[in-house]
Amino acid sequence: MEQERIWDAAVAQRYDTPGTGMFAPEVLTPTVTRLAELAEGGAALEFAIGTGRVAVPLAERGVPVTGIELSGPMVEQLRTKADEATIAVVMGDMATTRAPGTYSLVYLVYNTISNLLTQAEQVECFRNAARHLASGGRFVIELWVPELRTLPPGKEATVWRADPGYVGLDTYDILNQRVVSHHFHFDSDEGKQEARLFRSPHRYIWPSELDLMAQLAGFELESRHADWSGAEFTAESRSHVSVYRLPAAP
Repeated sequence: MEQERIWDAAVAQRYDTPGTGMFAPEVLTPTVTRLAELAEGGAALEFAIGTGRVAVPLAERGVPVTGIELSGPMVEQLRTKADEATIAVVMGDMATTRAPGTYSLVYLVYNTISNLLTQAEQVECFRNAARHLASGGRFVIELWVPELRTLPPGKEATVWRADPGYVGLDTYDILNQRVVSHHFHFDSDEGKQEARLFRSPHRYIWPSELDLMAQLAGFELESRHADWSGAEFTAESRSHVSVYRLPAAP
């Protein structure tokens, strides 16, 4: 499944859910607040900017934001909210594409680094972040912790969410460190239940492996928390926000 084919016009049109899900204020506000703090008055670059879920409110906070994005339809949705003068976007992939300028912050949120399906591509993503950063600049990653402990012995799938109208499950390929997320949405139409399926492939990454990728690109781990509000990261945390920093010039 090529990423360009996954993030097509139909997905882009359904992606935004204003006020709910990942667009809910309790999810989005701490994200934007923390990123604005980490930018420290400088410019920010978002890898996989998508429809501007984070970039638009971050720019409204006064942080100059540029984006890199692979999907044309996602950028079209972004353009309904912000023009090129407000948020410039360079088309391309987050592992190799270069945006003009130098930034104090590069960020990659909502598990998106796992959309790169090989370890080599994920390492290159770190190196690409380093290329864009000024001395002492930060690279921030939000990522889920693989939930292999919930996988029943001998089984390849686990249900991680079940709500009215929605079921989410993951199928694991442990040998190749891959997972495919299956999102089932159920709609009622004249008494008939119809399901819509969206699937996305990922290469999952343990926090320790992520730290090694960062070291290979010249970063040091500055902090790791369980969420954007700064909760302690523990063995029970389901996700993390990791802040990596380049050494400051002497």
